[in-house]
Amino acid sequence: MKKIAVAIITPTLLFAGTAQADTILGVYAGGQIWDTSNSGSFGSGNGSQEFSFDDEKQQSFYVALEHPIPILPNIKIRENELSSQGLVTLTQDFTYNGQGYAAGTALGSTVDLSHTDFTLYYEIFDNDLLTVDLGLTAKKVDGLLAVRDAQSENRLRSDGWIPTGYAQVRVGIPATDLTVYGLANAITVDDSSIRDVEAGIEYRMIENLAIDLNLQLGYRDVKIELDDLDGIYSDLQFKGPYLGLEIHF
Repeated sequence: MKKIAVAIITPTLLFAGTAQADTILGVYAGGQIWDTSNSGSFGSGNGSQEFSFDDEKQQSFYVALEHPIPILPNIKIRENELSSQGLVTLTQDFTYNGQGYAAGTALGSTVDLSHTDFTLYYEIFDNDLLTVDLGLTAKKVDGLLAVRDAQSENRLRSDGWIPTGYAQVRVGIPATDLTVYGLANAITVDDSSIRDVEAGIEYRMIENLAIDLNLQLGYRDVKIELDDLDGIYSDLQFKGPYLGLEIHF
């Protein structure tokens, strides 16, 4: 993933001096169950093949630490499950990872792009009505793209780090226990791009001096377009609603 790993430009650090950090140390931990509808294609070197992918239930977990030191960024670590199985009957010859498959072959596929996000961010605004965070995310990917016929499985791995810009906006709805929010990680380099966006609404179930407990309902959309990245081509999309729970103490 050399092209993406060396190319990202962001104005985020220009805001470091104006970040309004929390006055006390805060720890956030949460998890989500994500019901994804999956679609797209992938290949290696000789074009891509579209597969009919299964819908899946994915999981995501995160922990974030926010502190009162303005010059230092806050940190968030998030584990993301991102996988699916597919199937197609080839209508034309297809070559993958150096192996040829004839038209008419029933070909299965496995996509596993599960990854860990390491995010450093600053709070540009932080109050009850508006919160704006900007930063950088490094995605650690241990990727697997495989096809299989009746005889064998043909695997291709692509591991590495992908840097993306990071932004989150939260808006509290006055006189309610509700907050609407949006979050995005994205990068475009040459003809390759990665987009991970979500939007939702949060209900503050418990809110006191000791602990906050929030229920989240949202929609997440991940799109991965690779053009000859380590020999891989893809146009894959994972999208759907999720239900989450967050605790703050």
